[in-house]
Amino acid sequence: MSTTIPTRSVGTAINRVEGGAKVRGQAHYAFEQPVHRPAYLFPLQATIAAGRVIAVDAGEALAEEGVLAVFTHENAPALTSGDDPELVILQSDRIAFRGQLVGGVIAETLEAARHAASLVRIEYEAQPHDIEFRADRADLYAPDQVNPTFATDTEEGDVEAALALADKTIDETYTTPAEFSNPLEPHATIAIWYDDELTLYDSNQGVTMVQQAVAPLFGLAEDQVHVIAPHVGGGFGSKVTTHANVVLAAMAAKLVASRPVKLALTRHQMFSLVGFRTPTVQRIRLGADVDGRLSAISHDAIEETAKLKEFAEQTTVCTRTMYAAPNRRTTHRLVALDIPPLTFMRAPGEAPGMFALESAMDEMAIACDLDPVEFRIRNEPDRDPETGLPYSSRGLVACLLDGARRFGWAQRERTPRARRRDGWLVGTGVAASTYPVFRLPGSSARVRITPDGRYVVQIAAMDIGTGTWTALRQVAADALEVPFEEVELQIGDTALPGAAPAGGSVGLACWGTAVYNGARELRERLRTGAVPDEGLEVIGADTGTAYPGQYAMHSFGAQFAEVRVSEDSGEIRVPRLLGVFAAGRIVNPTTARSQLLGGMTMGLSMALHEAALFDSRFGQVVNHDFAGYHIAANADVGSIEVEFLDEDDPYVNPLGVKGVGELGIVGTAAAIANAAYHATGVRVRDLPITLDNFLP
Repeated sequence: MSTTIPTRSVGTAINRVEGGAKVRGQAHYAFEQPVHRPAYLFPLQATIAAGRVIAVDAGEALAEEGVLAVFTHENAPALTSGDDPELVILQSDRIAFRGQLVGGVIAETLEAARHAASLVRIEYEAQPHDIEFRADRADLYAPDQVNPTFATDTEEGDVEAALALADKTIDETYTTPAEFSNPLEPHATIAIWYDDELTLYDSNQGVTMVQQAVAPLFGLAEDQVHVIAPHVGGGFGSKVTTHANVVLAAMAAKLVASRPVKLALTRHQMFSLVGFRTPTVQRIRLGADVDGRLSAISHDAIEETAKLKEFAEQTTVCTRTMYAAPNRRTTHRLVALDIPPLTFMRAPGEAPGMFALESAMDEMAIACDLDPVEFRIRNEPDRDPETGLPYSSRGLVACLLDGARRFGWAQRERTPRARRRDGWLVGTGVAASTYPVFRLPGSSARVRITPDGRYVVQIAAMDIGTGTWTALRQVAADALEVPFEEVELQIGDTALPGAAPAGGSVGLACWGTAVYNGARELRERLRTGAVPDEGLEVIGADTGTAYPGQYAMHSFGAQFAEVRVSEDSGEIRVPRLLGVFAAGRIVNPTTARSQLLGGMTMGLSMALHEAALFDSRFGQVVNHDFAGYHIAANADVGSIEVEFLDEDDPYVNPLGVKGVGELGIVGTAAAIANAAYHATGVRVRDLPITLDNFLP
């Protein structure tokens, strides 16, 4: 079975090829693309959470020097009705959430547009709104499915009977708050119309998806919309799907024909226009026998969604595969509120779900008087508990054992609050990580050799800071059997063959398979003859796994944390994190390590800082900037160690890669919470973990 590629470039720690350009400021992001005579757009947003617009007075704004246009639902370009209500904007007077786009101001400068926007007078007819997220609401409902297509609920065996008979049980509730992705580069777009063709320089995670979303709204064929994004400054899921700001920019450009229109959302605006992660209330019940083997697992999640557009996060799906137990149940329930639409955020489902599950596993290990590492190993399944399929590979136990050795776990005290150092209580904790191997369809690559002997690879893949510019060249070089330096890569443009978005950790697997297949075919054709005068090209497609439905496919990891809590103030610090991961073949250890390190940092931020607070009176996020919405900064991050285990998985795809973009954030918060308990004897089940939890 030949399913792997010869290693020359693949597996080598090559620095980012675009790194120098980024450091020198020569890598153009969306808002920085050089365009001639741009106009600037500033959005108008609703100041009520439900109701309708009853009057607009733009006279004062239009009188300002440099203002080109003010548009609202009264004079906006008509859109073809679409199936995404988030994108069909300015077509009626209805308001579905506070911060909804109700118009825009176009001016010669950004300053003029922003000032004029403050002069537009909009009157509303407010209606009662509801944004209160509670677990005891009577209007909770079960969605048809959870993201992307998982069953809402699952049940096997008799959980209630098993819990009643169990020697040890726990029944606890864990909560996570609403969280926002907040990539460094804000959501930004430059829109230009030339007759009936639209060009978008846009910060996104998938140019092909943007093209597919925008074209029908304006009654265009897909090839009439050209989307360009060679460099993207992070997305974390918030730029996977197209949001209303892109449509607003395209509308504005229609009103100033043939002039580019620039729009960059402010940080404040991003808290209402580009989605967020749902808060969760999760009840976990575990039952175990006298030997510490689980007999029952029940995981119930309550989440919120927008009335305008449903998004059901797959919070409990991770529990379906993690540990062996004959009796199992998972459920999801939603409440629909007058809030902005939700969306993906790094490791949707797994990040909040594994905080609850891995915290509960720590509590059950203590109840069973077992070491937390040993308890997890004792409940390792032979096959996927949900499907009964064998795993293509499952490296969790190896990660736990290797991590324990590296971390010095054997020296850990069994009892909490046993170690002090200079006024700090010191503890250590562990948690598991997992993320499924997804495949999104639609990736293909053009691989060609030019008449002068250069190799060119073209695919509409994305580099959102992940290292795609480098890793795809490594895959192509090995498949072509040429040095890395001889391959030219072109990505981030819908003029190239289409590609799946950079989401769900599918990028390198899907794009890399397409590149690999195309490069191998070209190499085989070149073996049979000389390069034609016009050159030669082939199209490679992402063929996915050769074993569909035969294996359960997941990445796994183990995270270890050291936590220190001040005995005087309750201040909590995390001086050390260690993550050991089994994630298939690692194409580039440098960029893969960066991904996992970033994910673990984001998990630390989730554990200690991040929480969006909604004001139920006004329907908005109160802490809608970095002054109030705290994220981990340099001073919060101590030592972070990332280790890979060698894992040969020939079943997932021809490259044997699984993806690491999400895996690093999963389990980090639980490891920190478990370490905080070990340090203090105080169990914190509600994120973020703050100093007041440890004060008398």
